[in-house]
Amino acid sequence: MALAVNNTPGALELINESDADRSFLERLYASTRKEELAPVPWPDAQKAEFLRTQFEAQDLHYRSHYSDTLRQLIRIDGALAGRLYVQRREHELRIVDIALLPEYRGRGIGALLLGQVLEEARAASKAVRIHVEKNNPAYRLYQRLGFNKLEEKGVYDLLEWRESTPPT
Repeated sequence: MALAVNNTPGALELINESDADRSFLERLYASTRKEELAPVPWPDAQKAEFLRTQFEAQDLHYRSHYSDTLRQLIRIDGALAGRLYVQRREHELRIVDIALLPEYRGRGIGALLLGQVLEEARAASKAVRIHVEKNNPAYRLYQRLGFNKLEEKGVYDLLEWRESTPPT
């Protein structure tokens, strides 16, 4: 089941991921780690290899632990801009991953997509959960949308949104 997103030309659309999207997904993943690796004194080739192996590990983890997840790419004006992975569980929607290329961040796209997930959860009387790194700039967005910290897991916090829970 796809999220109901405006699919008119020049707008945002969600499309199902395919094996042909692998190079884009690797590039997207690398973009999410760029700032973190900037101060590391490795040659570019070593950074690229590190990012490739980290991407492979993340992809394997997602496929083995979240095999029934709807894996969709975010397309804006015909260009691939990011990904949204949502697992629909009995009592919750689990956002496994949401990521945008740097040029699409800070433009309200993530908030729009998260709003669609929250609407789906509201209609189904379900919670929404996501693991977020404590230092992720999007953390504040989740708080504004009404997500609350459920538990700490190392560098991550498990956040939860429920329609009846006011933001903290």
